[in-house]
Amino acid sequence: MVFYISLLAFLIWLVLFFAWGNFWRVWEFDADRAEFPAPARWPRVTAVIPARNEANSIAAVVRALGEQEYAGEFSVLIVDDHSDDGTAELAREAALAAGAADKIRVICASELADGWTGKLWALNSGVNASGASLPDFFWFTDADVTHSADTLRRLVSHAEAEALDMTSLMVLLKADTFAERLLIPPFLYFFLMLYPPRWIAKDSAKTAGAAGGCVLLRRTALERIGGLSAIRSEIIDDCALAKTVKGSGGKICMGLTRASQSLRSYTSFSEIRDMIARTAFTQLGHSALLLLGTLLGLMLTFVLPVVLTFSQNIRVWPLALAAWCFMTASFLPTVTFYKQRPLWAPLLPLAAIFYSYATILSAIRFWLGRGGQWKGRAQAGTRVPT
Repeated sequence: MVFYISLLAFLIWLVLFFAWGNFWRVWEFDADRAEFPAPARWPRVTAVIPARNEANSIAAVVRALGEQEYAGEFSVLIVDDHSDDGTAELAREAALAAGAADKIRVICASELADGWTGKLWALNSGVNASGASLPDFFWFTDADVTHSADTLRRLVSHAEAEALDMTSLMVLLKADTFAERLLIPPFLYFFLMLYPPRWIAKDSAKTAGAAGGCVLLRRTALERIGGLSAIRSEIIDDCALAKTVKGSGGKICMGLTRASQSLRSYTSFSEIRDMIARTAFTQLGHSALLLLGTLLGLMLTFVLPVVLTFSQNIRVWPLALAAWCFMTASFLPTVTFYKQRPLWAPLLPLAAIFYSYATILSAIRFWLGRGGQWKGRAQAGTRVPT
């Protein structure tokens, strides 16, 4: 029995390594390396930034937006989502200090409507407020993400060169504390495993994913899907938007970047746990059966190869060791992307155990009516386990 388990783990890693969209080859979709020609006409762009209690980061975000080197018409809407920490005032002050008050405007979201998640309601408020200017593109980005001065120019050049309806970038998350170094690179790795960028970009593939920290969306594509109301109740809003746009016939793409960086720090394991738990069970469709299958899959794929490597059975440990080696080799490019030491690569199974724990917690919180917790809001209801 143990032999067949080790053989199955080995076969799983053969598939993941050689036939799963090359998800681990991060250099293939590193957007910082790509070059695209400038369009004949630079389209009009409006950035929409939902901000709820982002006093610690909003000034740096506004400053970076004000410094965008973009030749076309560009405006920014900061949507204050009922902050109580002075976020709106700090945003206005930062816009004035950056000399960009003429193109950066702060508005307040109305009371959250029934059936909407907070972020999507704030984004929708920004989209509606920009209606008179009729932008060609909306740039959705977060209030804790700073962008290099050429980010928008590169995004638009890419979208125009390849006729993309939606292009997004996975921004660089902080990986400074011990907890971050152990768990944040695996976050990117697992995300890419779920949403291989090669499959996302393939029109014939059903896979659709995006990174909500940086999304450039063509206005006509948004209109075609019926606006953000089409996904108004989604917690994993970025991937839901990508799925809807692609399902409507749109062309989408996702890449990675170091030039756009998250300012949010996760100083403890509990903060990362809560970040994962917010959406993990939603990813599984709130299904107890899928939860069980996912946990078994994580154990078989990431944990048992390590355990069985130390078996004394000559038929078992070589297969288990080979699986662990494939796992480590596939994770190493992500570790390198985060400029971490290679010694972190063999520790991926520890991250898998932690993510399993956070996923279980996500399910428990959902069943207790506290699912999708984000800044004081429980955004996922309660359902009977299925």
